[in-house]
Amino acid sequence: MKLFYTIIVMLVMIFVITFSLTNTELVNLKYYGFIDTSVEAYLLIFISFGVGIVFAGFMGIVERYRLSRKAARLTKKIKQLEREQAKGEIVPLKVEEGTAEKA
Repeated sequence: MKLFYTIIVMLVMIFVITFSLTNTELVNLKYYGFIDTSVEAYLLIFISFGVGIVFAGFMGIVERYRLSRKAARLTKKIKQLEREQAKGEIVPLKVEEGTAEKA
């Protein structure tokens, strides 16, 4: 597995190096007078790619947090229902909106 990982990393590095060497043209960036600069094409693409990765990672963290909160809430509800069932109380079944299966 370590060999496979090393080969993949080497292939990605070869791609990055060759991509950088072949895309050295300057690209002018202008934005309403706030930004007026020239950047090499490969650098602009890599920065955009990196920002996309960071944004997607942030969205993944937010989604994971939301799902963990929901799992904790549902686990708490299960424990409460189990306690009520152990006491012998009749528990009416309440289906949450969006969780019911369609027949």
